[in-house]
Amino acid sequence: MKFGTKAIHAGVKPDEATGAIMTPIYQTSTYVQDGIGNHKGYVYSRTQNPTRDALEKNIAALENGKYGACFASGIAAIDCVIKMLNPGDEVVSTNDLYGGTFRIFKTIFEKYGIKFHFVGMSTSDAVRAKINERTKLVWVETPTNPMMNIIDISAMAAIAKEAGAILCVDNTFATPYLQNPLDLGADIVMHSVTKYLGGHSDVVMGALVTSDEAIAKEMYRIQNSSGAVTAPMDSFLVLRGIKTLHLRMQRHCENGEKVARFLSEHPKVDRVYWPGFSEHPNHEIAKKQMRHFGGMISFSLKGDDLEDAMNLVKRVKVFALAESLGGVESLIGHPATMTHAAIPKEERQRTGVVDSLIRLSVGVEDIDDILEDLEQALG
Repeated sequence: MKFGTKAIHAGVKPDEATGAIMTPIYQTSTYVQDGIGNHKGYVYSRTQNPTRDALEKNIAALENGKYGACFASGIAAIDCVIKMLNPGDEVVSTNDLYGGTFRIFKTIFEKYGIKFHFVGMSTSDAVRAKINERTKLVWVETPTNPMMNIIDISAMAAIAKEAGAILCVDNTFATPYLQNPLDLGADIVMHSVTKYLGGHSDVVMGALVTSDEAIAKEMYRIQNSSGAVTAPMDSFLVLRGIKTLHLRMQRHCENGEKVARFLSEHPKVDRVYWPGFSEHPNHEIAKKQMRHFGGMISFSLKGDDLEDAMNLVKRVKVFALAESLGGVESLIGHPATMTHAAIPKEERQRTGVVDSLIRLSVGVEDIDDILEDLEQALG
């Protein structure tokens, strides 16, 4: 089954009671049993819910995985992965990653005896230097947030396997439409479903996908025990959003490329970070493991002046100044003061998150309106 067909049909079937083509919203907390232990597969909605089940199967199919689990947020999905570890375990993570991921690693789990190493993953050398017998997890984002760095998933999978560690890949920016980490050797794929999978800026949700049965059992145990599950209504909305994922991603990619090329030629722009440029670091790896280069772009202004960046994000009209990304509408953000404010300034700047860095989530509006908006804002 091809991707577009899976997006519409995987995990879902007409309702047996009514024939409804859309999966019903099973807005219930509990389920009547015919007798003790005699039920229809559902006991309590924290553990299982038919609407959520359909969504979990759908997302797993899109990632070519066997098991999917949905959570109340992307951070809750990350929380589940780290709870698979024990005190004394170590994690090697990219040093350019979403600020919320950095925050939960450092301020929540580090005090429980889990050690985190943050290194550049553009090559394997820095990762291998931190691997030891206590390494139990390698955490990858690719493309990274916000510098769009490309990490070789197959290479990281080989390193993790040698160390006996789990490789988890945050695939939020690429989505399963552009990239399938499980096919490249990853053990777990993580998504902030809030972003492209939901696609309409109306849901907060996270997801994990794996094909490893032992990992899946632990994933479901933690999901049920910790209780950070997604609601039936949100599950319904994401199922609906995913049905157009392939169509939306096509437009995000088309618009993103035109915006990237426009910015690269603008006299007020210093650098543009977009994996589709041949000079972008690890561009060849991006070509190998991605089907296109997405609609996420970062760029810095000449002079690296914070006030210039602040003025630019105030002048846009089509773009909206807001946290998050991946919706149908174009969003603009300032990582240093918004999504990555939790990361100390020295560490931000070391990875390229300078004061004038702007991050764009290019939407699906008419490209002429998008480009005109950027032109007037930069002007």
